[in-house]
Amino acid sequence: MDAAQLGEWSRILVSGAIAAFIVAWFAYSAALLRRPQQVQPADQNHELVAAGAVDSDGSTVNNRPDLSGSVAASNRRGEPGGDDPGPADRAAGVGLSVSVLATALLAAGVLTRALAIERVPWGNMHEFSITGSLVAAVVFLAFARTRLGRALAVWLVLALIVVLGLSVTVLYVAPGPLVPALQSYWLVIHVGMAVVAFGLFTVAAVLSGLQIAAERSERRGRATSLPASGTLDRMAYRLIAVAFPVWTIGPLILGAVWAEVSWGRYWNWDPKETWALITWLAYAAYLHARATAGWKGTKASVVSLIGYGTVLFSYFAVNLIFNGLHSYGGV
Repeated sequence: MDAAQLGEWSRILVSGAIAAFIVAWFAYSAALLRRPQQVQPADQNHELVAAGAVDSDGSTVNNRPDLSGSVAASNRRGEPGGDDPGPADRAAGVGLSVSVLATALLAAGVLTRALAIERVPWGNMHEFSITGSLVAAVVFLAFARTRLGRALAVWLVLALIVVLGLSVTVLYVAPGPLVPALQSYWLVIHVGMAVVAFGLFTVAAVLSGLQIAAERSERRGRATSLPASGTLDRMAYRLIAVAFPVWTIGPLILGAVWAEVSWGRYWNWDPKETWALITWLAYAAYLHARATAGWKGTKASVVSLIGYGTVLFSYFAVNLIFNGLHSYGGV
């Protein structure tokens, strides 16, 4: 096959991934609607898997339900129901299976695109979108079987559908050579690390939004199918703690080195450089507030969402609206 045919096959595979993610979204939505809700105490701290937790009747709750009578209790907590799973568990199982298929199709689409262009697949917005979505999908699948993963599923899968839908329509470009400025090994490192950070920041942003909703329900004593707000808060923090140094090294430090090699200056106050710095400052403020002021919960989640807002602005608005030295990275 030539590059054009491989590029079209990549587009078909990504479109197939979108279709599979849509099916998974409906399955996860059905599971969310059918799952019994419960009231979470405002000060309750859950782990991702409540191994060895003590139930209200004094019995020990294991990861695998006790076949002698704990199936119903397990279903009330939203855990898999052993030999007789409830409708919510069955729907979630379908969603997970289809999500695995969608991720495999997406990975095949990214690989086919790389074969078509004979380089790493993140030289423009289409390629960046499908590769960043693949990172987010893999992170999601890593803990999709947990209660936290099931809470995350509906909203993250929806975000993946939107981003991938844009990537195969308005952001799509046929396979072709890079502009001379991007024909460098720095593309692999600099933009590759930005792709990883983008995927991690996306999952963290969804968790932060869910944390705000969960904490509000806890304060008002309302029943919810979400995990405890503390669990959501901790996982968002861990993902940001990983993504932040990746963003620091890749887009900022190595980006400055590449700028000096290409343009003779480490920093040019280009719109993309400026917004990469703003994103770094926003997430630095998030981590600093948690470490020094003890910010947790809704306050920290709001800062996290502000940080992700700067990521989206840098990605979409700066690439599509502003003119600068990075304008060739658009569509």
